[in-house]
Amino acid sequence: MRISRLYVPISLTLNDTVKLDDDGGHYVRTVLRLKKDDNIILFNGKGGEYIGVLSEVSRNAVQVEVNSFSDRTVESPLKITLGLGISRGDRMDLAVQKAVELGVTDITPILTDRCVVQLKGEKKQQRLHHWQKIMQHAAEQSSRTFIPELTDIATLQTWVESQQGLKIFLDPYAENVLTQYQPDNMQVTLLTGPEGGFTEQERKAARAAGFIPVRLGKRILRTETAAIGTLAAVQMLWGDFGPSNLEDQKK
Repeated sequence: MRISRLYVPISLTLNDTVKLDDDGGHYVRTVLRLKKDDNIILFNGKGGEYIGVLSEVSRNAVQVEVNSFSDRTVESPLKITLGLGISRGDRMDLAVQKAVELGVTDITPILTDRCVVQLKGEKKQQRLHHWQKIMQHAAEQSSRTFIPELTDIATLQTWVESQQGLKIFLDPYAENVLTQYQPDNMQVTLLTGPEGGFTEQERKAARAAGFIPVRLGKRILRTETAAIGTLAAVQMLWGDFGPSNLEDQKK
């Protein structure tokens, strides 16, 4: 039977008793419907996970006795940085969620010329908090022990000038394909656009910063499909989806 996993943003210590915050307690009590003496796995996104037992489950408190630690990891050997063009509502949420499941290392929401979402002041902070929560839940579901870093919203021009590794941006009109390239030091940086794609000026800025335009087939993909498809493709080519990496894991 699979043991439920829960992200907790606190330090964890063996043989300690942890009181969950209101959100965590509600999730354990109401959503997971766990009871006293049930097992649960806690992780704080810093690596590894802690196995514990629920010592109290009540309206007043939900507490976990931390009994053991597992230095387990499911991280890909490929470091993937994703610059994700900001899109509307569920499209952005889906792209963020699936990026975590597919092993991305860090995500930066990118403001582009054709971005239709206005994020200023308090609304900006609310969206960043919302995306952070999606990443935490995706890590819980996908059994990751590290939470990818969510960096502050950036403009395309600023972001492209500070990136490293094999730098790729998705362009349905490009002639290049992913199989033509090989990342140095197992590091890939991907840039995906919003609804409507990149402007010509943005394409020029990306190329000037060393980004290579690449297409995924001959079809025009929605922004969330492009991000998900590319992440799966690079994991197959250079990460832990490919047969060579599976063989290495068996040794």
